[in-house]
Amino acid sequence: MKFKKRLLNPNNKLFLEICVIPSPVVTQALAAAGADAIIVDQEHGAVSSDKLHSMIAATAGTNCAPLVRVAERRPEYVKVALDLGAEGVVFPLIKNVQDAQSCVSMLDYPPKGSRGWGPFIAHSRWSVDLLDYKKAYGEGCVCILLIETIEAVQNIYDICEVDGVDAVFVAKFDLSTALGVSGQFDHIDFISAITRIEDAAKKTKTPLGGGPVRDKVEFNEYCKRGYQLFANFDVLRLKQSVHENLSWRNF
Repeated sequence: MKFKKRLLNPNNKLFLEICVIPSPVVTQALAAAGADAIIVDQEHGAVSSDKLHSMIAATAGTNCAPLVRVAERRPEYVKVALDLGAEGVVFPLIKNVQDAQSCVSMLDYPPKGSRGWGPFIAHSRWSVDLLDYKKAYGEGCVCILLIETIEAVQNIYDICEVDGVDAVFVAKFDLSTALGVSGQFDHIDFISAITRIEDAAKKTKTPLGGGPVRDKVEFNEYCKRGYQLFANFDVLRLKQSVHENLSWRNF
């Protein structure tokens, strides 16, 4: 598990692929291509528990970190993801400090946290003996919080200060919808919320993520504003590629 340490270096620009397609073949291809992390999406993707395991396993042998976006902030979802070998969890619908603290707790074993012990599958993913997993990786799990609610924006400074939060990520589709300006990323209310999030991340030195990132120009703009993590969706990449191919007929 190296992703947590990689986040500590602000010069690292890390690319994440959000996998809504329930396919270990797709995951393996993305990992082999050099993605820094994949986020298996169990909130909006069609990924069952058996597919989740095979998708996590498909990253083995690469430097790609297998992360999971859980359907809800519930211990049973987090426990399954970690015990199937995930390197960390992306938590949706954060609203306040208490939510953030609860997320951190679910990733850690007692006495620091509340994670139940049972890495019967995870230890094989990380090539250690069963009883060595906790010692080797018990504190290596990554905690990323999605900022997508009005309450999270209001409480963002305090959320970023929570010990154990490794990064915050702007979920711009959800956030713009929550603000009542769905998809209007140039709306003043959305821009104001983003500015507040970016300021909080900068002042607290919390790694910040955003996306989807459509091209190099947008990537450069994100970098100028202090972003460290950049995401795209596998299914959107696939559609974009097909659309591009079809456009070649229009000459």
